[in-house]
Amino acid sequence: MTLATKDIPDPDALLRSVLAQVAPGTALRDGLERILRGSTGALLVLGQDKTLSTISSGGFEVNIEFTATRLRELAKMDGAVLCDRDATKIYSAAVQLLPDPSIPTNEQGTRHRTADRVSRQTGMTVVSVSKSMNIIALYLDGRRYVLEDPSTILSKANQALATLERYKTRLNEVEGEVSALEIEDLVTIRDVASALQRHEMVRRIASEIYDYVVELGTDGRLLSLQLEELIAGRTEDFQHVVRDYVPMTGRKVKPIEPVLAALAALDPSSLLDLTSVAGALGLPSDIESLDTSVQARGYRILSKVPRLPETVIENLISHFGGLQRLLAADTDELRDVEGVGESRARAIKEKLARLAESGLQSRYL
Repeated sequence: MTLATKDIPDPDALLRSVLAQVAPGTALRDGLERILRGSTGALLVLGQDKTLSTISSGGFEVNIEFTATRLRELAKMDGAVLCDRDATKIYSAAVQLLPDPSIPTNEQGTRHRTADRVSRQTGMTVVSVSKSMNIIALYLDGRRYVLEDPSTILSKANQALATLERYKTRLNEVEGEVSALEIEDLVTIRDVASALQRHEMVRRIASEIYDYVVELGTDGRLLSLQLEELIAGRTEDFQHVVRDYVPMTGRKVKPIEPVLAALAALDPSSLLDLTSVAGALGLPSDIESLDTSVQARGYRILSKVPRLPETVIENLISHFGGLQRLLAADTDELRDVEGVGESRARAIKEKLARLAESGLQSRYL
């Protein structure tokens, strides 16, 4: 599943990978649930290195393949169970962990304080199963994350899915308006910022739902299919809007990744401010400039032409310099562009004509 910021560093990537490990349907989650039902509690460390060895005492080596049943039986003893990072092998059990007591922690219980400090000191993921509170908590990257019941997560996901449907409908309306304005060469910075604002809103909701999908594991398969259907093509459309209007650097278009990152970094209140959105794109970002006219390069419109390679799109935009000249070009002019040819020139001309007609009809009828 791809989202609009797939090429941008994701601060939650580690958490997502661990949540996938402990999702329903995995052997690790099965083992943790068995411990929870048995009301014995447990401390599990995912990983092994010298730092962990220096703070480990006692216990015994087992070096066996990981199974849910084995984890449950070994957790009955006092001490921690040490596994490999992927939870495919159990190294040792009944290990006493002695992390640096000077490491700050907000946890209160002995098991949770140990889990938090071990995770901070080693950089590894530590799982704590609480007998008294009946919860499974993950400690990683300086954070504590409590696993929720799958039914609770599914309820939240369905609410988010309904919200995504409404936002996608509004995004489609905004994109239709922008398409019509592009054909008439009436696009302003305000229109572009509105489209990007809606795209980013949809991306954020989709990203939240994707987190639910990861945490649900096998229970989230239907949700995953619904999400894929709703966001199909949205990533590419988002990127095409940015490529159409991002400013030039000399004779080259600026890379879009910093723009996507800047939009993703906007807080909710800034995302509602069109001047902030315009500023993230690199366009003038004062109130007076929002009604300044801008011209599309044609990436988004050309992407709607079936089976048109990216290299040909680049050649067309480089040759004509913008959408208006593209729309005005006849078949002979299109044919002269490298990689187009006679049949492709006719197909491009016909598709652009139909898009122009439908865009104008949607605007005035």
